[in-house]
Amino acid sequence: MSRTARLSSAVLRAAAVTGVAALALTACGPGSGADSGSDSSGSGSGDVKVGLITKTDTNPFFVKMKEGAEKTAKAEGVELMTAAGKFDGDNAGQVTAIENMVAAGVKGILITPSDSKAIVPAIEKAKAKGVLVIALDTPTEPESAVDALFATDNVKAGELIGEYAKAAMKGKEAKIAALDLAPGVSVGVQRHEGFLKGFGATDKDVACAQDTGGDQAKGQTAMENCLQKEPDINVVYTINEPAALGAYTALKAKGREKDVLIVSVDGGCTGTQAVKDGKIAATSQQYPLKMAAEGVKAVVTYAKDGKKASGYTDTGVTLISDKAQDGVASKDTAYGLENCWG
Repeated sequence: MSRTARLSSAVLRAAAVTGVAALALTACGPGSGADSGSDSSGSGSGDVKVGLITKTDTNPFFVKMKEGAEKTAKAEGVELMTAAGKFDGDNAGQVTAIENMVAAGVKGILITPSDSKAIVPAIEKAKAKGVLVIALDTPTEPESAVDALFATDNVKAGELIGEYAKAAMKGKEAKIAALDLAPGVSVGVQRHEGFLKGFGATDKDVACAQDTGGDQAKGQTAMENCLQKEPDINVVYTINEPAALGAYTALKAKGREKDVLIVSVDGGCTGTQAVKDGKIAATSQQYPLKMAAEGVKAVVTYAKDGKKASGYTDTGVTLISDKAQDGVASKDTAYGLENCWG
């Protein structure tokens, strides 16, 4: 059962109301204070406003994304307005943020959708007002709902760690645990499917699958559940590095941390250090700062000459491991730590 499905309807309603209220405040305009969890930045006259809406403002990935947007907005002399959800999955809050930013006169909105499908009607309304909308990191469903997508190739990211895990197992029979994200989020589905493709497996070969929300504590609980169900698990795919570190904690408690292979996606500094320390065997590193920087530049171009960004721009992914496998291209953690985020 999914994490979302386990929540009661009353809790969901309360969470949605909280999210709306929070983002009604944080969908900022000029003069909005950072104390409310939002800000506007940039050294320009304010003639061009760019909006950035992330899933949360606590995940280091989105912190780095915001940093990239702020740096580029300052360099380009435009105003940056930001908003973030209270929790991963706060679609109602993101809808409110879009509406507030459109009302404030943004030229373009950069968004990491919390719900790839449910956010589409709000995006379509913004586009109808002449706002350029670019998805960062997470594609919408359909992907064509936005003008453009700047993101990691998440299928490739999953495929890289799948190929690595297959090679590292060296023919040994695999018993796989998949610690996933949550239903309805395309990035989680793409990484999961990419891993299976790279490993040469299907969902029938997955001994245990659990949702983690990308959270370390929930990753630990998910791994504990999987070990209880299937004690012989020896390969663990995780949606991100916090989930991987949660899995490592659960395995260590059982004395299994040295004989279970953990692979993941993200390339954060903590996660990359965990690869160096031997807690995670390999990770696919992505580049959130570049996503945001390219997004801000695209809105500036649109403001200057009316040319809209379109289609998909791959912002790159690199397999990081200190235990290279034959036939699988990778870079070591020295490179990973030079290029990590968080």
